[in-house]
Amino acid sequence: MRANLITRQVLPSLLAFSALVAGALLIDAALHLLNAVWIGRYLGIPGTLLIILSFGYSLRKRKLISTGHPAQLLRWHERMAWLGSLLVLVHAGIHFNAILGWLAVAAMLVNVGSGLTGKFLLDRSRKKLEEAKQRMHQQGITPEALDNKMYWDSLTFDVVKQWRAVHFPITLAFVVLALAHIIAIALFWGWK
Repeated sequence: MRANLITRQVLPSLLAFSALVAGALLIDAALHLLNAVWIGRYLGIPGTLLIILSFGYSLRKRKLISTGHPAQLLRWHERMAWLGSLLVLVHAGIHFNAILGWLAVAAMLVNVGSGLTGKFLLDRSRKKLEEAKQRMHQQGITPEALDNKMYWDSLTFDVVKQWRAVHFPITLAFVVLALAHIIAIALFWGWK
């Protein structure tokens, strides 16, 4: 049972995070081999735009926009944030010349890790809640008794959903650091 939990629930998150870092390293290495490192310098722009677009899910969830189905927007959020993060990581490369940029990248990686952790926790609690509900329904428990028995389990699910209260400040730290990096680049880049 424990191996099944790790294989089916933890492993996908670990693989997604590992693929992000490995993909960025491979693309950066390929750009170095092709003597095209300059391309990475500009990948921060589309990466940032993808990350910004991924916030459509958050806007919909907070009812700031009314278009789009939340479940579909969540999938787009996950994909666009992952791809945007990949491009930003390639943009950062293996260059240690700007502390602000590296702080933004570190905050971005913590944010991605937080997002993957939240996805894992929500999926796991949702599955456990549904399994318990089906088990009780098969035992012939009346809908009213089922609601009473499921009350505490549903509260646990609601507590897990509060993980977002942790994810939001991490996202905010990333946004502030990324904006500071972008402003610094705009001010100090040799535009001539």
